[in-house]
Amino acid sequence: MKNMSSWTKKDLLGLYELNKEEIELILDTADSFKEISTREIKKVPALRGKTVVNLFYEPSTRTRVSFEVAAKRLSADVINIAAQESSVKKGETIIDTGTNIQALKADIIVIRHDSSGAAAMLSRHVNISVVNAGDGWHEHPTQALLDIFTLREKIGKIKGLHVVIVGDISHSRVARSNIWGLTKLGAKVTVCAPPMLIPEEIEKTGAQVCHDIDEALKSADAVNVLRMQFERDLKGAFPNQHEYFKKFGITKERLEKVKKGIIVMHPGPLNRGIEISSEVADGANSVILEQVTNGIAVRMAVLFLVSQGKEKP
Repeated sequence: MKNMSSWTKKDLLGLYELNKEEIELILDTADSFKEISTREIKKVPALRGKTVVNLFYEPSTRTRVSFEVAAKRLSADVINIAAQESSVKKGETIIDTGTNIQALKADIIVIRHDSSGAAAMLSRHVNISVVNAGDGWHEHPTQALLDIFTLREKIGKIKGLHVVIVGDISHSRVARSNIWGLTKLGAKVTVCAPPMLIPEEIEKTGAQVCHDIDEALKSADAVNVLRMQFERDLKGAFPNQHEYFKKFGITKERLEKVKKGIIVMHPGPLNRGIEISSEVADGANSVILEQVTNGIAVRMAVLFLVSQGKEKP
């Protein structure tokens, strides 16, 4: 196990607030924990006696299950709360829910919420650890960490890599966290999408902008394909699905024109035939299922580290 003495934060709210050394510490700790998943008995006692509460105000499969598996592999007790089945339906606020969980002597709250800043707000009102599992359009730090972990594992480094993020950048908390994490570790990031799906002033994050996917992919080492969130298109401004796939979809034909061995990633859930072809999603360049596997090790690392942290960020 790596030396954890440099970690002081009780919460993980986003990658914007972390420095290079803190991000690398999470990745190195995840390296140490990944081996556990290969054992016959996939458990260590690192969080024995601790209680982790998964508080999800939005639907989730991969993230919630991944956190649950991660906590159980650390020997923690796990409680899952779906907001639609809780006192939230009776009008209870997020702060009241959080302070009640704290009063039950839980140790860590993992929260997903549809409002940006919800995790940070909760962290200011409880003394136990808070981990952001995705808040509105703001950040999804553990998804970015597992993406970066997978890249580092496959290529051996992050510094100097060129990563293209393609898709619905405007509504993507995954894109924001990936940009913060990758640029802090020395990677070049290009975001690629139709103009209406690129946020204003995105260049201030350190990312470059391109509206031509073939041009963006020319020098790319990896492409992270985001789900097109058509359910957010209230004004009918998005291109239709067929048009989007033709201009921005990641296909075998596109990959044949770029760097051999380019890594293809996707945070899920996939819209096959809209942002990525099945041929690519299931092909040799894809590390999509490896991302899911690596998510357990990364979330084990995060839960372990915040449990050691004492200071608020």
